[in-house]
Amino acid sequence: MNTKNDVEVIINGRTYIISGYESSEYMQKIATHINSKYDEFKKSDSFPKLDQEMKNILLAINLSDDYYKAQDVVVNLQKDNEDLEKEIFHMKHDMIDLKSRLEKQEKKNKSLKEEKRELERKLIQLETKAQSSSKENAEDSQDDSQTDPKETEEKTSTGNALNSSISKSNTVGYKK
Repeated sequence: MNTKNDVEVIINGRTYIISGYESSEYMQKIATHINSKYDEFKKSDSFPKLDQEMKNILLAINLSDDYYKAQDVVVNLQKDNEDLEKEIFHMKHDMIDLKSRLEKQEKKNKSLKEEKRELERKLIQLETKAQSSSKENAEDSQDDSQTDPKETEEKTSTGNALNSSISKSNTVGYKK
């Protein structure tokens, strides 16, 4: 437990000894606040005409007013703080949700990139195969064009004679 402090303060031109468990700096701060209130009152023309009891009542009213206004500020700040904490909570929740969605999209993106690479690889294989086939076809047609026309004619006439004998044998019946 804190020790009790005795502090000498001046309030409205009179010296007082205040005892309390607060620091001496804090109690001097309180005395300064009371003196500032008295200074505000002294600026009023009617204040010097009031008796001491009325001056003390005005001081108590003004100090109470300050206290309740400060309490309202504290309550409003606490409410604002709670609202901000709720907003932060929702933002964190949204951030976690967005992070999860981002991770899913990144996985999907990675999968699509892999699929794209695989399709590009297959396309290259098909293009290579198509090029090889067209080269082979070009070489075959080049080989055909280099064949002697007499050989081609002989092959054609032999093929025609063979086809004609096959078709005759199909029309001739077989007898036992």
